[in-house]
Amino acid sequence: MRVPVPWLREHCDPELDVHGIEERLTMTGTKVEAIHSHGVDAASGFVVGRVLEAEQHPDADRLQVCRVDLGPAAPDGPASIVCGAPNVAAGQTVAVALPGAVMPDGRRLQSARLRGVVSEGMILSESELELDSSPSAGEGILVLDTLDAEFAPGTPLAEVLPISQEVLELEITPNRPDCLGVFGVARELHAATGAPLSPAPWEQDPGSAGAVAGAQVTVECPDLCPRFTARVFEGVTVAESPTWLKARLRAAGQRPINNVVDITNYAMLLTGQPLHAFDLDRVSRARLNVRRASDGERIETLDGQTRALDGEMVVIEDAEGPTSIAGIMGGVRSEVGPETTRVLLEVANWDGPNIHRTSSALGLRSEASSRFEKGLAPEQCMHAQAVASRLMIDLSGATLAPGTIDVGRPQGPARVIRLRDERVSSILGLEVPVERQAEILGRLDFATEPVAGGLDVTVPALRRNDVTREVDLIEEVARIHGLERLPATLPARRGAVGILTHAQRVRRAAEDAIAGRGLHEVVGWSFAAPELLDRLRLPEGHELRRVVTLENPLSEAQSILRPTLLGSLLDVARHNVSRNGPDLAIFESGTVHRAGPEHAEEHHALGVLMTGALTPRSWRGARGEADFFAAKALLSSLLDALHIRWQVHPDSWPFLHPGRSAAVTAGGEQGDAERLGFLGELHPLVAAEWDLERTAVFVVDLGRLASLAPEVAGFRPFPSVPALRQDLAVTLPDTVPAAEALERVRGAAGETLEDVTVFDVYTGGQVGEGRRSLALALSFQAPDRTLTDEDVAPVRERIVAALTELGGELRGQ
Repeated sequence: MRVPVPWLREHCDPELDVHGIEERLTMTGTKVEAIHSHGVDAASGFVVGRVLEAEQHPDADRLQVCRVDLGPAAPDGPASIVCGAPNVAAGQTVAVALPGAVMPDGRRLQSARLRGVVSEGMILSESELELDSSPSAGEGILVLDTLDAEFAPGTPLAEVLPISQEVLELEITPNRPDCLGVFGVARELHAATGAPLSPAPWEQDPGSAGAVAGAQVTVECPDLCPRFTARVFEGVTVAESPTWLKARLRAAGQRPINNVVDITNYAMLLTGQPLHAFDLDRVSRARLNVRRASDGERIETLDGQTRALDGEMVVIEDAEGPTSIAGIMGGVRSEVGPETTRVLLEVANWDGPNIHRTSSALGLRSEASSRFEKGLAPEQCMHAQAVASRLMIDLSGATLAPGTIDVGRPQGPARVIRLRDERVSSILGLEVPVERQAEILGRLDFATEPVAGGLDVTVPALRRNDVTREVDLIEEVARIHGLERLPATLPARRGAVGILTHAQRVRRAAEDAIAGRGLHEVVGWSFAAPELLDRLRLPEGHELRRVVTLENPLSEAQSILRPTLLGSLLDVARHNVSRNGPDLAIFESGTVHRAGPEHAEEHHALGVLMTGALTPRSWRGARGEADFFAAKALLSSLLDALHIRWQVHPDSWPFLHPGRSAAVTAGGEQGDAERLGFLGELHPLVAAEWDLERTAVFVVDLGRLASLAPEVAGFRPFPSVPALRQDLAVTLPDTVPAAEALERVRGAAGETLEDVTVFDVYTGGQVGEGRRSLALALSFQAPDRTLTDEDVAPVRERIVAALTELGGELRGQ
């Protein structure tokens, strides 16, 4: 919402510049998104002038040479200004831009020679000052003689017209429709600064109560139209609005049309309550009826579109059919035009959810619908009626007919809420004197009554839907008293222990272990597109195809909950690689979802993706490439940091490279071990889907890791005796994974084997086709003594026997 600052200051004018106003409003919850400048940036160089002579240009049929009295602004006498406006004439008081003035479009005026005649300035039109944007505004100059007062030549134009206005762009939250009008914002500024607030602009109402002769309104659906008010104006003259009104509407983002329509827009901007003007002579039988529409019923709206309605929408009709879509837009049949002389001014209250549904279904949003859907108070109807009635009389020469049509149900007594001083202190963490609480609430139009221990607070009608509980009042006190004043305190908690759970500690340790290896953390969307499943080459029936589908997605591209972290990791990788970032190592810790037999299942996973070089590129070239073994080494650092005994076993996944993929397990033999996740290189077809080259990934279930990780890591003292190290070379079928061989070695060796690693792999003619040689480094150690070869000999025999069961043979035998 755009609020011109001069208009705001008419109702509340604190001793602050526009940036001070911005700070106070934002700090109290009415956020200022931006500050705009409407019109000219600098008012200097714009003055009032009087045309002394206007003669035909000697060399141009459409130009006139004017002698203009500029008073003190032109000490050398009247200025010569060439003007092309058809309506310029001697004796007029006009707006003039002097040489050096900067126009709203950024142009700096200079003296110019037009067809041989020097022009020392410009006589301005309304469009050139951004006071009006209609085509007619640029056809002639702005004549100031129509203003109520007379201004001497040389008077600064800013004292006559609002040629330079600062405008606040506000973000009004949906729970504060009372701030959708300038006076509502002024009330907030009054509360925030203590500056005086002018009387409400609707206090002086020229209308009266009672029936209106010659007009009738009925409401068939009071549940969707809580209140409908109307007044009749006779002798209306439809014409152009005065300059001040057009300037104010333009600064607020509205397009001036004619005085009647402009009055409805002005009253809406001031009070927050939309209005609509009917040409009463075009309302059949002068009777309006509010009802639900019929399915398929059609109406042509003011934007020239014919729209089909349904039975949940509300229309206003006369004897010949619908004349407008209630709360959204009027119809062309009863539109106010130049020939209008009788106006029925409608100000009604509509059900917010119904207006929102209708607006969405029709794809039609308006200033009115955006306000009604937030839930306006029925009492606002008469606020807008009073403001608009006074303007109709003043600006259109109308006569207000006696009476006011007012159809609606009573809203019941105002809500009274007890505000306890003790509760205020408990919630806010500081003492706010009761007198200060009453002062703050009074500025916001709440009525207060002192009681023992606090206040009885009566909620104003405009805050009925927003303030319903004691804590809502405490929020009002806090934001006006100053949220920046609140101390940092811990909330009161009972029976709570301020420690992390085991699962949370494991999750943090896992994330720290990966980040400590230099990987960057990313955060992806929890939503995904259904085509992700096909891009990952998942066959029908695969467990990752058990997706959770959203009933009301933001878009088709975000219509399922992600079943794996791979999608978001790949999206981030493609984004970076396509922007000249070929070397990437990232991880994500987040929730994934899958459909269960009764309800959705979810767990927390950690995924890693690496592509490109493992180390920064330099003059020596890149060292290492992201592949299966690089990902496995990173996985090892993660699981070892959590003190989890783990294994990898060959396994196939549709999105991983055949022969370069594995299942990550822990505990038990391969057949009954608990699966923690997967590890491998991306399938080339999947990598191509995301425009990637060779890429390695792994994803593990952090919930399962937490169940396997010890609560407390045990400490073993460093041994005081040296270890016995031996090497062992064995040939094995190349179908036997090295990991399986190492597991057999550990199982056969028992507790004396401290460690076993593979330090060399050989394939070639010396070991035979289909076989390979693994060189194993064995480290034996006892806690209480130094082991000898005789101690290790039986253990070594058991190791050889276990490897023989896998088809192994010792090298050299």
